[in-house]
Amino acid sequence: MSKPEQDIPTIFALFNEIGIISQLSSRLFETRLPDGFLVSHFAVLNHLTRLGDGRTPLSIAQALQVPKTSMTHTLKGLHKAGLIAFEPNPKDSRSKCVMLTDQGRTFRENAIAALGPDMVQMAQRIDVSKIADALPILIEVRAYLDKAREAE
Repeated sequence: MSKPEQDIPTIFALFNEIGIISQLSSRLFETRLPDGFLVSHFAVLNHLTRLGDGRTPLSIAQALQVPKTSMTHTLKGLHKAGLIAFEPNPKDSRSKCVMLTDQGRTFRENAIAALGPDMVQMAQRIDVSKIADALPILIEVRAYLDKAREAE
């Protein structure tokens, strides 16, 4: 059994690969999104779809690890495009909640569908069962990092 200090290069290599994959996949995804939209826009729609809408801008910014000012700008763009709506926060009248519109849900689904040909191409070159085998550890790493972030 190795000492934790000896595991640093392996864990760093994992983070390095994940970081590079994130950069490459974000760039690919942005080429498939309609003009004027960024991965950051999709990330908000995806977050609200996964965890449910009705969240405050601050909670979305914290979850996506971006400054509140950046999130405000992103939300303004989504609102202008009709992909989200703002409603009063029933728990705090000073803030608002972000709600997905039907158009926002459709946009998210269309964005994922636009990646279909790229995913088919990848599936033809990489054994998808290996990707499926990697998912549990990636989920575990994400959950660990998320929990550690909350403990800060």
